[in-house]
Amino acid sequence: MTTIDGVAVYQHLIDGRERAAADGRTFEVRNPANGAWVARVAEGSAADVALAVGAAAAAFADGRWSRLPGRERYRILNRVADLLEAALPELATLESTCVGRPLRELRAQLGRLPEFYRYFAALARTYEDAVLPFEGPYHAYARRVPLGVVGQLTPWNHPLLILTKKLAPALAAGNTVVVKPSEYTPLTTLELARIAGEAGLPDGVLNVVTGFGAEAGAALCSDKRVRKLDLTGGTETGRVVAKLAGENLIRVTAELGGKAPVVVLPGADLDRAAAGATFAAFVASGQTCVAGTRVLVHEDDAGALLARMVTRARAIRVGDPLDPATQLGPLVSARQLERTERYVALGREEGATVACGGYRPGGALAGGFFYEPTIFADVRPSMRIAQDEIFGPVTCVLTYRNLDQAVQIANGIEFGLAASVWTSDAAAGMRFADRLECGIVWINDHHRIDPSLPWGGMKDSGMGRETGIDGYREYTQTKSTIVNLEEPVDWYATTEVVRLS
Repeated sequence: MTTIDGVAVYQHLIDGRERAAADGRTFEVRNPANGAWVARVAEGSAADVALAVGAAAAAFADGRWSRLPGRERYRILNRVADLLEAALPELATLESTCVGRPLRELRAQLGRLPEFYRYFAALARTYEDAVLPFEGPYHAYARRVPLGVVGQLTPWNHPLLILTKKLAPALAAGNTVVVKPSEYTPLTTLELARIAGEAGLPDGVLNVVTGFGAEAGAALCSDKRVRKLDLTGGTETGRVVAKLAGENLIRVTAELGGKAPVVVLPGADLDRAAAGATFAAFVASGQTCVAGTRVLVHEDDAGALLARMVTRARAIRVGDPLDPATQLGPLVSARQLERTERYVALGREEGATVACGGYRPGGALAGGFFYEPTIFADVRPSMRIAQDEIFGPVTCVLTYRNLDQAVQIANGIEFGLAASVWTSDAAAGMRFADRLECGIVWINDHHRIDPSLPWGGMKDSGMGRETGIDGYREYTQTKSTIVNLEEPVDWYATTEVVRLS
C-alpha cells in the first residue's frame, strides 16, 4: 500500500504481489459517516481477473497447497488465526471506517474470527476419510479432495466475517482462491490476504481482485477454470451467478436475501423479547441478511411489546461509528439510505403507522448516511415493508391470533434464511422452530454464530451451506478407490461366468 496526497492507495493482490489494475483505473472508498476519502483502490477488469485465476490455477496444479499435508495446512491456518488476532484492533477500526458499523459492534464480531481459522485448521488435520463395505476380495475407500480454484464474492455488510466463513473452509480443504470483495469495503479483505501471506500461505493460493460486480465479478463467474463459486449477496445477484455457474457446470453456494421473523410466543418475558427484537432489527443498522425485521406477537401482547420496543429504540445512541459510545452508525452508502427512505414512505402509503423514527437525523449527522431506528405498527403481512428486504434500520410489528396463524405469517414470504423465537417454555419454542421454513433458528437469542454451525437458507435465501463440517465438505469432492486384493480375473482367458459386482 502506498499513499498519494495523504490518501492510501490499495492494489490487487495477485500471486503474492501487489498489482495495479491492468488498465490503471482506480475507484474511491469513502467513509459513510462523513463522506471523507478513505482510500483509492485498483479497479479490476477481466484482464486482472484472468491473471488472478491463472495464478490460483498454477498454485493448485503444482500442489504447493493442495498436496501439502494436513498437518502443514493446520500449522499455517493457526498462524493466520494468531496474526489476525493481533491485528484485530486496527482491522476493527478500518472496517468501521468503511462500513459505518459502530466500533463496539465490530470489536465483538471480529473477535470471533480467529476461532474459524482454528476450527477449520483442526478439520484439515483430523478429517477422516471413509473405508467402505465392498463385496468380494476388495478394499474400497473414499477420500475427500479439493475442488481446485474457487471464486468468492463477498458483500459490504460483514466484509471480514463473511469472507472468513468462506475462506477458512476453502483453504483447509486445499483449494486455491480468488476473492472479489464489495467495492464499498475491499480494504480489510486486502489486509487479511496480506496477513495470510505473512503467516506462510504460499503465493498464488489467495488472490484478491478489487472492483465492481458488473465487470470483475462477472469475469470471475464466467472463467471456466473456476470450479466453485461462493456468493453472499442479493437474491437477484444469486440468480445471475447461478446461471453463469450452470453454463460451466460448476458448484455454487449462495447465501442470499432474508427477512427474519422474530416470533414472540404467548407467555414470553416481554422485556427480554423487546430487548432481543430491538437488537435483531437494528444491529449493523439493519444491514444484515438475518436482520429480524418482522416481529410477530400475539394480539393480546402487541401493545405492551411495542411500547417496550419504542422505548428502547428511542434510547439508541446514533452517531460517529468510531465513538465507543455509539450504538448505531450510518448506512453504507447514499444508495442504501435512499432505499430505506423509499420503503419508509411506502409503508406510510400502505397504511402502516410509524411508531418511532422514520426520518434522517439532522445536526452534526446530516452529512452522513444516517437514519433513525424506525418501527412500524399496524402492519399487514401482505404489505411491501413486511415482504421485501429493506436492509436498513426498519422493523415491523405484526400480530397473530394463534400459533397456526403465526406459522403462516412467518413462512408466508419468499425468503427462508433465519428466524428467532422468544419464549418462556423451551419445549414450546423447539416445537415452533420445527415448523419454520428457514435454515437457522435461534431460541431466546438472535445473530449468534459459531464456526461449527452449518449456515444457509431455504427458498429464495440461497443454496448450500457455509461453515461447519457441511461447509468444509462443500469445498471438496469425493474420490473412490477400489483395490483388488487377489489375482485379477483374466476375462478373455476363461469360459466361466464371472461376477463383476
